[in-house]
Amino acid sequence: MKKDPKLIGLTGTNGSGKGEAAAFFGRKSYAYLSLSDLIRKELQKSGTAVTRDNLIKRGNELRDRFGPDILARLVIKEVKGKTVIDSIRNPSEVEYLRKQKRFILLAIDAPVELRYERVKKRGREESASSLDEFIKKEKEEMTDSVKGQQLHSCMTMADSVIINDGSLEDFHRKLEESL
Repeated sequence: MKKDPKLIGLTGTNGSGKGEAAAFFGRKSYAYLSLSDLIRKELQKSGTAVTRDNLIKRGNELRDRFGPDILARLVIKEVKGKTVIDSIRNPSEVEYLRKQKRFILLAIDAPVELRYERVKKRGREESASSLDEFIKKEKEEMTDSVKGQQLHSCMTMADSVIINDGSLEDFHRKLEESL
C-alpha cells in the first residue's frame, strides 16, 4: 500500500483554490505552512503594507539576497510531521523540497475569469481592479528570473495538475485522487 505523502507542496495561479486545497488536507491531519506567510511576517516587521505588490517585491528581494530557495529552507525548519506547504513560486524551492522524504507537488489552476471573480470576493488588497490588471499582475509572477517568481515553471514541475473549475465536491474528489 502506498504511503500518504509527508509533505504536500502547493503551487498555482492566484484564486485557483490553493487555500481550499490546504483546508481539505488540513481536515486530513496535515499542518499548514505558507511561504507567503513568511514574507507577510517580514513585511509586518518592517511596517510595510501587506499588498500583493509588496509580497512579490519582498519575496524577490529575499531570493536575491539569500538564494532562490531561501523560503523553502526557512519553512522546512517549521515542519513537524505531515504538512501542506503553500505558495511555492520558484523552481529552486521545488528542488529543495523534493530532497525531503515523501514530498509531492500539486499545481492548482482554473480559468482566469473564474479566478478573478474568486479573488474579488476575498476582499484582500490584490492590486488589480479589473480583469486586465489581474492578468497583467499574474504575468509578473511568471518571469524567467532565477531569483524571481517563476510560477509557470513550478506548475510544469508538479506531480499533478488539478483544474478547479467545477463544484467544491468535484475539486475535493480531484485532490483525493492526486494522492
